Amino acid sequence: MCGRYTLAPGQGDWEFADVRVQWDGKPRYNIAPSQRAPVIITERGVPVLTEMQWGLVPSWATDPKIAFSLVNARSESAATKPAFRAAFRYRRCLVPADGFYEWQTIGKKKQPWRFVRPDRGLFAFAGLWEAWSAPGRPNEVLHTFSLMTTTPNIVTEPVHDRMPVILEESGVRPWLEESTSLEVLQSLLHPYPAELLTRYPVSALVGNPKNDGMECIAEVALGSSETQVVQGQLW
Repeated sequence: MCGRYTLAPGQGDWEFADVRVQWDGKPRYNIAPSQRAPVIITERGVPVLTEMQWGLVPSWATDPKIAFSLVNARSESAATKPAFRAAFRYRRCLVPADGFYEWQTIGKKKQPWRFVRPDRGLFAFAGLWEAWSAPGRPNEVLHTFSLMTTTPNIVTEPVHDRMPVILEESGVRPWLEESTSLEVLQSLLHPYPAELLTRYPVSALVGNPKNDGMECIAEVALGSSETQVVQGQLW
């Protein structure tokens, strides 16, 4: 799964293939489930940047707490799973990021790693989104999203058995377009090329979602006290 990611670049123009948007928010160094984060959707075919809550709440749900179990959507089953299948067909989004974290179990400890492009550039996760209203309150709409995951590449595999789907440039526009066939959509959900990803160890600070400063992305030495994270701190 993917339970943390980063969006360190601040204000400016963002470009993914031919999708261009402008962001005027602050850098984020430790985005966690239940927090709001920027996503890109289409409105009448035009890419639009908005903010949604991480953790998908299907339109049919009776309790928004279901979001905690729908932070990620497995690429192998999202098209048919009741919680995701409508969003997979009609409500797909890009989730801008410049890195993500995974935890490696080493003995009784968990070591956090940050995964980034070698050039530290932006990329786009494949995401799904939904609009939900509480029963009896149709005017109060909660917009939420989930990240697609897939099998690991050789960079992520030593740390975790899943990785978020990072769209290659050729897949960005098809993922957003409503007319894209299910077959093409499924073909986009593969591991990111290993040569376009690298990793380094970071502090246990990322285990606490209240920490959202530059120290979260700072590289640390393996085996130092800073790298140790206690089971249960991740959420």
